[in-house]
Amino acid sequence: MNQLELPLASRASTICNDKAGSQSRRRPGPTAEREQIERRFAPLMREELGLGALVSYVGNKQIPVLRLYRYKEAFSFRFVETWIERFRLGPDDRLFDPFCGMGTSLLAAFRHNVASIGIDRLPIAVFLARTFPLFLSTEPGLLRETFAAIKRRVDRAEPAAVAMDVGIMRVAFPEPVLHRLRQWKAALDTLATPMRQVFLLLFLAILEPCSYTAKDGQFLRLNHRKTVEDPDEALSRKVFEAERDIAAVRMLWRETNDRMAPVVKLADARDLSGLRMGRSPTAVITSPPYANRYDYTRTYSLELCFAFVKDFGELRTLRQQILRSHIESKLSASEAPPHSVVREVVESLEAQGAELNNPRIPDMLTAYFVDMRRVIRELARVLAPRGKVAMVIDNVRFGGELVPVDLILCEMAEEFGFTVKEIVVARYKGNSSQQMGRYGRVPVRESIVVWEKTG
Repeated sequence: MNQLELPLASRASTICNDKAGSQSRRRPGPTAEREQIERRFAPLMREELGLGALVSYVGNKQIPVLRLYRYKEAFSFRFVETWIERFRLGPDDRLFDPFCGMGTSLLAAFRHNVASIGIDRLPIAVFLARTFPLFLSTEPGLLRETFAAIKRRVDRAEPAAVAMDVGIMRVAFPEPVLHRLRQWKAALDTLATPMRQVFLLLFLAILEPCSYTAKDGQFLRLNHRKTVEDPDEALSRKVFEAERDIAAVRMLWRETNDRMAPVVKLADARDLSGLRMGRSPTAVITSPPYANRYDYTRTYSLELCFAFVKDFGELRTLRQQILRSHIESKLSASEAPPHSVVREVVESLEAQGAELNNPRIPDMLTAYFVDMRRVIRELARVLAPRGKVAMVIDNVRFGGELVPVDLILCEMAEEFGFTVKEIVVARYKGNSSQQMGRYGRVPVRESIVVWEKTG
């Protein structure tokens, strides 16, 4: 039996104590703090591996409208519905998603007549979350008519200005394709609201298939052998898909209440003091960025460069303003690991020196948990008494050192007045081949932490 097949209790013990393997494998550093926190929360852990298929974007491939754009960091529509049902949310409640991404949680709340508010610091995310509900009120056939009209003008359009000083833009497209995409962007900019927003979403959805790039891990991966789609054909196909989905949602969502339409704002979950929320939210369903080195300003750089930043300077500024879960995170001299487990991990990683594949990982982890502590403090401040939280968390492993992100955040939540109700393990993920070859195979949890605000 391998470690990914062990019972829950046994798996918890292997998290910090992987002693098996050849002598060539580096053994983990001190693990006393991690072993202690694992023992402390073990009684609150339970497996529900059926949720494993719902904590990723894959489930949205079957959901009309949401499937029009591939936002690969999202959780599924059905996942949100599951927690709306478990929290027994209704018209008197208000859902808050402080990392709303493409707005899956908000659209699911709207479907169930639950008022919602979502925020994100990434402009493309806010745009998507604001625009998806517009499809629900779009009349069938209007997209086809608008597309036919705009297509007659696109040949005469002067190419739109885009952030061409960003390196990826200079190599992501064949030159004729880039020129055509810029013409389409200029033509679409002449549309009036809400058609301009609806068509811009469809346009952003074709950038990846019309390029040499693929969203893969931390970056956009370049592959010049990839078949690049024609922009006119790709956009025409997206319009057809959108018309199909509009017809589907009009059949399925007849009972939605426009008064419950989601509110979406560009804001920072680390500081909600300037956010006007109206009445206090009664529930949070969210998934913050994972501490996995992924940089969303790189993953979505094509979309950002076409519609949301003017040049590399603006993109770089945005990169430093998002939650510090990526390798270019900057740590101030006054910031230190905000939890004993984080300190233990950081010290073990720093001790590896040149063996660590990126020396910035310890700073990234410190910055990530400093930021998440601020997020939890703000959630405790704005959430209504007895308010509930369901947060999807992914544990990570660097240099053979496992980081129990879910449990660290649970202890931080207790610090700010939350009660940890349960830790639901949705799935166990393997490690990269590089990690397994050097440090052995150890299961890494992806969990839903469930909290309730005291008082």
